[in-house]
Amino acid sequence: MYATEILAGYLATYPSAALPPDISLSAVCCILDAVTAAVVGHDIPSVRAAREIARREFGPGPVPIWFTGECLGATAAAFCNAASVSALDFDDGHRAARGHPGAAVIPVALSVASAIGASTDDLLTAVALGYETGIRIAVAQNPQAIKSRQSGRWTGYAAVATAGRLYKSDPSALAHALAVAGVLAPNQEANGSSGYAYLTGNDVKEGIPWSVVTGLTALRLTEWGFTGPQDLLDHASHFARPGIIADLGAPTEISRVYFKLYSCCRYVHPALDALAALSQHAGIAPEQIGSIDVRTFQWALRLSNSVSPKTLTEIQYSLPYCLAIAVVDGPAALAPIGNAQLGRPDLCEIARKVRISVDREIDRRFPGETLAQLCIETTNGRMITSEVTSPRGDRLRPLSWDDLVDKFCAATRSKLSSKAQNLILQSLQALKTGDAAPLLRCVRMRLFD
Repeated sequence: MYATEILAGYLATYPSAALPPDISLSAVCCILDAVTAAVVGHDIPSVRAAREIARREFGPGPVPIWFTGECLGATAAAFCNAASVSALDFDDGHRAARGHPGAAVIPVALSVASAIGASTDDLLTAVALGYETGIRIAVAQNPQAIKSRQSGRWTGYAAVATAGRLYKSDPSALAHALAVAGVLAPNQEANGSSGYAYLTGNDVKEGIPWSVVTGLTALRLTEWGFTGPQDLLDHASHFARPGIIADLGAPTEISRVYFKLYSCCRYVHPALDALAALSQHAGIAPEQIGSIDVRTFQWALRLSNSVSPKTLTEIQYSLPYCLAIAVVDGPAALAPIGNAQLGRPDLCEIARKVRISVDREIDRRFPGETLAQLCIETTNGRMITSEVTSPRGDRLRPLSWDDLVDKFCAATRSKLSSKAQNLILQSLQALKTGDAAPLLRCVRMRLFD
């Protein structure tokens, strides 16, 4: 059997009742985190553009754009919600996959669940299986053949898996949909953060919202007899097939995701947490900083790292500028970033003092770990060096449910009233205890001020 067929059989037959309680909890945590990212990303210009085009090109339907009171078709709504979740780089990620499953899986899951009235067990199982499928395929990519590593290359598979499970699609159609989504995935090769010599810091970013459209469209096409190359995942030149299909039991990859406390690329986070640890003890004022040396992994140097970013997206991909924000405004200003951090001479001045270099041992441990070490030299010649630091939110330094609730409350307080915040949190608490209905009602409400 082809790998797509094996995956399709697994997705169609894994029993919802068998999902372990800890995996169910991981799925609810991922939903909470995606909702947080969507709320803070709601008003970003690129997200407004996505909503406007979705209204014009897709038309109305029964599925909500979260918390706006507006509804579109399932694909259009998932596209809009994925754009919100991924806009500010505040969404979850997976180290081995080197990307962001939640920004695709959660919008697809809630869109389809809203359309068909899915049960709680089916919703959470579809979420876990979507993560499992997308992550397995991402990890199996051969970097020599698939050089651009953005999430849009593989989140279409996750979208197909999530929606196909909820729709109870025929395994044959599901196998073809996986193949079609893979072939038609955005290639992302002209995205600067792929390591090629193109501009980064633009709104294409990871290509996740478009991969959602591709995945959901692929599934609908194959249900009407459209076919794809089912052997897509069986070519060793591009994928390590055994890792995709081995031990297809309980979907556990969702328990290995990381959560973010700062709305910027994960490659920046270890340096931010190293700075936070130093700041607690050293008490260095911004004007006392002579230079900041960051020793980290090679891929962090492939970010744009602009010292004078012009857009919020450029900030997300600038390690020096994000460090400057943390130094001058404090770490909370990165949760999330906003227009108050744009065009600031004081931040540019600090950013210009940051130097980034590759540490061979830290680079060797990437991508399993993202690490950094900081050395700050003060204007009077004092040297202060951090420990080699792993960012909070990774498995070694996990965030609890309460931590994620705190992240939601702090990040969304300027977007939502306290009443709206409480309503969302109550619906998520109900989901945690086994009732999805309050959340599916809540996302239909108009809650933004």
